[in-house]
Amino acid sequence: MPHVDFWYDFASPYSYPAAARIADEAAHRGVSVTWRPFLLGPIFNRKGLPTSPLKTDRVKGAYAWRDLGRICARYGLPFAEPPGFPQNSLLAARVALVLDETARPDFTVAVYRAQFGEGKTISEVEVIAGVLAALGHDAALIDRTRDDAIKLALRHQTEHAEALEVFGAPFFITGGGEPFWGHDRMEDALDWATKKG
Repeated sequence: MPHVDFWYDFASPYSYPAAARIADEAAHRGVSVTWRPFLLGPIFNRKGLPTSPLKTDRVKGAYAWRDLGRICARYGLPFAEPPGFPQNSLLAARVALVLDETARPDFTVAVYRAQFGEGKTISEVEVIAGVLAALGHDAALIDRTRDDAIKLALRHQTEHAEALEVFGAPFFITGGGEPFWGHDRMEDALDWATKKG
């Protein structure tokens, strides 16, 4: 079966529409998707970037929010610029790894909607607990994010992303190893997977 790895950081604005759309787009093409949360911050830091380029470049950042608003309107997604961009995505990423792969997509979509659709702060335990409860999960799952195994899993996931030369999010890598960066390349990645792997 054609396959795509979907790499995303919960702080990434353009990963919001990608997460909201990829399951349907992939299913339509018969492509399986592995959802891979990671942290862009350490990768940026090792490149000498103190934070997101959308934060350091005021003009680029202003454009990105305007652009994201247009994209969300196009696909019927709620949009609200969140406070404190880029938000700390550590808790959300660890919870995503606590969940099994079948539960991870719905959680991911819900966290993105909370942040970029409702303007909530996803570093707050109460916000993540609310997302879990709304999906029928026990908020006690958050306690597991303190386990060394989960911390190490996220570190390894981030290191693996960097080894694959993932430099932004959303990022898609087909089963054949072809890389695609950005929400606007998602359909290209899925189509490539069906034709060339």
